[in-house]
Amino acid sequence: MSSFVREVRDAVTGRAALLVTGVLVLQLAFIASYVGAFHHPKPQDIRLGVVAPRQVAGSLAERLGGLPGDPLEPEVKAGRAAAERGLRERDLDAALVVDPRGTEDTLLVASGAGASLAQAAEAVVTRAEAAEHRSVRTVDVAPAAAGDSRGLTSFYLVVGWCVGGYLCAAILAISAGARPANRHRAVIRLGALAAYAAVSGLLGAVVTGPVLDALPAGVAPLWGLGALVVFAVGALTLALQSLAGVVGIGLAIAIVVVLGNPSAGGAYPYPLLPPFWRAIGPALPPGAGTWSARSLAYFDGNALTCPLLVLSAWAVAGAAVTWVGAIIRERKKTIAERNEGFGERKSTAG
Repeated sequence: MSSFVREVRDAVTGRAALLVTGVLVLQLAFIASYVGAFHHPKPQDIRLGVVAPRQVAGSLAERLGGLPGDPLEPEVKAGRAAAERGLRERDLDAALVVDPRGTEDTLLVASGAGASLAQAAEAVVTRAEAAEHRSVRTVDVAPAAAGDSRGLTSFYLVVGWCVGGYLCAAILAISAGARPANRHRAVIRLGALAAYAAVSGLLGAVVTGPVLDALPAGVAPLWGLGALVVFAVGALTLALQSLAGVVGIGLAIAIVVVLGNPSAGGAYPYPLLPPFWRAIGPALPPGAGTWSARSLAYFDGNALTCPLLVLSAWAVAGAAVTWVGAIIRERKKTIAERNEGFGERKSTAG
């Protein structure tokens, strides 16, 4: 029995047991996050432009804003042109244009921002209009491309870039130690990551554009976005490895995959997600990347400032933490070597 226990201890060390426990926690968090985000999509605060005669616009917006569950967040617009501009600039999710001379109104949507969001807006507005004995005709002002099923290509492209980012950083760590020994190695790792990000961004843009014709955005802008996404996620992973060693890889997966992917607005855009995921999504790389890719593909590059700042912040912070961590370890090593040398000289002198 004692021999068997020793064999078990040799086969599964205490460190391995702790890491496996961490994997179990990560797995359960993955299940809880994805199921929690997707199990019951419910529209809330869909930004709806309202175009109607002045005498009824205010009361109509108030009535739509008071629907049970708050599915809509109405905003009165001066005319159809202003409503379409709001959609193209991504300030609105949909717009209702009322025809004062008839009983059929027009709902403007943009399925390029996510088919599920356009369908949810249509369902809510159709029910509200039916209660007033009116009908709705839907017009898609920014439709998803024929090769972009349900507007999901942007999301899957960004997910692929994110996977490449943290796997590249993980391989750099596994091959030569999770924590870079000095600032020179930190710079080399960051440089290698930057080179990989440039290649990865270009290839992802080429595959989804010219090769598969799935995303109607230029190769050059998508290349720049992809390089930034990959480097941001990779730098985050290097930084966490610098702070926590191999465990940092798991932490990166927790941030990017467990929290970031279900909150990215891919399968269900933000107005369909529960409050927690809707709040964190825009601040994480998958969400910022997905929003940016859709803006480049369908909205003439509008509303890019905030998501690009988010990605840049992750990239800069990750690189800075990696660099500073290497400097601190280098200085600690130098001090330890000096103290060791001083102890040896003192022993020899004695």
